[in-house]
Amino acid sequence: MTHNGTHTMTHTHSHTHSNSIGSIRSISSLLAAISLSVTSLSALPPELSQTTFTSPGLTPSPACLSAHPNGDVFVGVDMCGSLGKGPGKGKIVRLRDTDNDGVADEHTIFATLDNPRGLIAVGDKLYVIYTIWKDEKNFGAMHLGVLEDKDKDGKADGPPKILVSNISCKTHNQSRGADHTTNGMRMAIDGWIYIAVGDYGMHEAKGSDGTVLTMLGGGIVRVRPDGSELEIYTHGLRNIYDVAVDPLMNIYTRGNTNDGGGWNVRFIHNIQTAKYGYPMLFKNFTDEILPALADLGGGSGTGAMFFQEPGWPEKYNNVPLMGDWGRSQVFIHRVQPDGATFTQTQEDYIGLTQFTDIDSDASGRLYLSAWAGAGFKGSAEKGHVVRIVPKGWAYTPAPKFKELADDALATLLRSPSATIRLHTQQEILNREAGIAPAVLAIAADTTASAESRVAAIFTYAQLLGANAKDDLFNLSNDASVREFALRAMTDRKPYVAKTPLQPFLKGLGDDNPRVQVAAAVGLGRITPSVEAASLLVENAVPPPVITIDNSATPHKPGSRDCGCPKCHQGGPHSTPNSAIVFPHVVVQSLVSLNAIDECLAAIDGPSQDGALWALRRMHDPKTVDGLISKLSSSNDKNLQNKILTALARLYHKEEPYDGSWWWFTRPDTHGPYYKAIKWSESDKIEKVYRAHWDKADAAQKAFLASNADKHRMNLSGIGKAPPAKTAKKSNKGQVGKTSIEDVMVALDKMKGNPKAGKKALASLACAACHNINPDDPIKGPDFNHIGSILNKEQIAEAILKPDATIADSWVTVTMNDGTPHMGTLISKNDTEVVVNNIAGISAKLNAADVKSIEKQTSSIMGPGLANELSLQQFVDMISYLHSLK
Repeated sequence: MTHNGTHTMTHTHSHTHSNSIGSIRSISSLLAAISLSVTSLSALPPELSQTTFTSPGLTPSPACLSAHPNGDVFVGVDMCGSLGKGPGKGKIVRLRDTDNDGVADEHTIFATLDNPRGLIAVGDKLYVIYTIWKDEKNFGAMHLGVLEDKDKDGKADGPPKILVSNISCKTHNQSRGADHTTNGMRMAIDGWIYIAVGDYGMHEAKGSDGTVLTMLGGGIVRVRPDGSELEIYTHGLRNIYDVAVDPLMNIYTRGNTNDGGGWNVRFIHNIQTAKYGYPMLFKNFTDEILPALADLGGGSGTGAMFFQEPGWPEKYNNVPLMGDWGRSQVFIHRVQPDGATFTQTQEDYIGLTQFTDIDSDASGRLYLSAWAGAGFKGSAEKGHVVRIVPKGWAYTPAPKFKELADDALATLLRSPSATIRLHTQQEILNREAGIAPAVLAIAADTTASAESRVAAIFTYAQLLGANAKDDLFNLSNDASVREFALRAMTDRKPYVAKTPLQPFLKGLGDDNPRVQVAAAVGLGRITPSVEAASLLVENAVPPPVITIDNSATPHKPGSRDCGCPKCHQGGPHSTPNSAIVFPHVVVQSLVSLNAIDECLAAIDGPSQDGALWALRRMHDPKTVDGLISKLSSSNDKNLQNKILTALARLYHKEEPYDGSWWWFTRPDTHGPYYKAIKWSESDKIEKVYRAHWDKADAAQKAFLASNADKHRMNLSGIGKAPPAKTAKKSNKGQVGKTSIEDVMVALDKMKGNPKAGKKALASLACAACHNINPDDPIKGPDFNHIGSILNKEQIAEAILKPDATIADSWVTVTMNDGTPHMGTLISKNDTEVVVNNIAGISAKLNAADVKSIEKQTSSIMGPGLANELSLQQFVDMISYLHSLK
């Protein structure tokens, strides 16, 4: 999990102690300040009711949770936080609310393991993403495993059975912790487990069937519940924490900002095989990626789900719920169909301090976990789980799936509850094929809901495997479910043999753009054929490139993501563009099929641009020879330049990833490769390129130079020379140019000098609002004994993200006549309330005249106050502040 961006505290519970920098001169006065009756602002909609399900002592630092349909809640406790390391700090707690009052009254330690980062509870199984630490300095591995509780004693029967080993890179977890690692996962109605892979990526992850997968950077991978058929679903995401999957197989992610590098929090509709471009393509090769549905500024996306449960207000149902740790908020994204994808509108929904994860059970209870100030390295004293239900909610027990007869069980696929449909499916898959006719009847029932028919289609496909082909083919004749029948026919590569081509070829021309996409993806998974490749390339016609002009957007000092050209190169890579979706997936399928001949043949036709797009991705001598032949035989200058562009792209290829390095939080975004290497055809390409350079006029040389620079060919005499090594740059301003988590890493690694830190603090003029000396009048939050109240990490976070750590004593006192008094709450009793304003002037107020005392949710100290400091100066300053005890 990474924690960049805006972090506004929006909801606090009475049992949590905020990381406050208040008017506190001793530990005893700290406890007194905590006990003050300060009302917290709540972002909970009025139609809903919230209870504290667990206390911090029971579930500290909860990284993930999963609700069993019966209401058991499994919480992954990870007291390493995001930057901590070492063994013995993780566990899974199973919780029960036996009287359904919203408070857990039974618990067991289900399992003890390191870094639980993702959970799925199904039947007697609990799938878990976890790590193995040998000791504080030696990381073993991260795996996807499964735990079982067959004797139902609330404890796992043994250690996890490994399904996928090495699901995140060892080197990066070792050096940095779980900051950008593999995290949350969801089981979808197609039966796959979809896993959020942060941009640590993975190296030689190995599934139970021996499949080995390496992925440079972040994306979504998926795997069967037995650990087989591991494959990449989408690629080029930054640091996603979870996935939300709706009943119609739309998959959404909310990502994470890279602090001014042009990639902010993104809400993305993930389409199978798509490339989203981080970090190599999204800026300079935007026409080759699928854009995000929205650029949302700073933040840190965390837990997510698609919520569809009966009994909830309509406006809060059938929506993606996407959480954000950095903003302490769960958002609703209202999606509207737009071709094969969507547009969206974001709405605030539920405020929860440092939200981490979310799930629901079959009775419609919604559970949310929060770190609530647990910090970057976790805490044994902070973090909790809440339960939210609609007002007037009544408990409904989950079906006893295992006890139902086949027909009764199949009927539950018609349930309006997404939870019930999924767990019905999983029980059906444990049974014999005799239940298949009842499932097929629902799939074919035109009166059933789309969600029920889709659930039945994928259940039937999984139950019968290759034997489901004929019935799925028949279902593809029904326009209302054609997309899903086509998808189910090619969803499992072991079963694609003898899949009929005709419905897919026909689907490419369907009136429904979602069917077109399903057909294109499916053809990329079927055994290659000339007919399929030829028809695909005919449809590889990209739309005109969108351009966005933000040149007039002013820069906001102190901001990392203000939208100006310097901070944010948003442009078309974060602007919805439904027209690009179909040609994009067509190109991915052409590359998958290695359709070199068909693409070369199409260069002279109307799909020229799409064919060249695909060929740029095919590093094969046959591709290079074919392009050179086309180049020499054409007199069309425009086409020649397009071919030269393709050859420039093919001059290098990406170095095979060995898992030994990471690009950190602000990687090079130039592209098209991150670590470019030459290959067997590079010299041949250079010879042709130089031949064209030698005979080019000035205008053509300008094009060739620009093209070489864009693709970083580094050809001597053509374009700009590679940048020479320069003298060491000034360290001034390092804090403003460094991600917050990297500042925290520096705080841990660098040694501070308190004496130098006092001078650094003085340079920031903090004394205008804070008490530096013991005799200063109390104004804003007091620094005098801050080191006895907060650790170094908490002090640093309070400065870097002032809205994240508002002191409990920083309040607004509103009088009965409406007059506000803003400042530090000094004391409160039955007769008098005393509050000091920012100038240190006391207001002594009659308690009977006070209407409310509310903790403020924002700080008057803006972000970026320490941006001009070097990292060493910042570490020195924190060391000085921590010495004030």
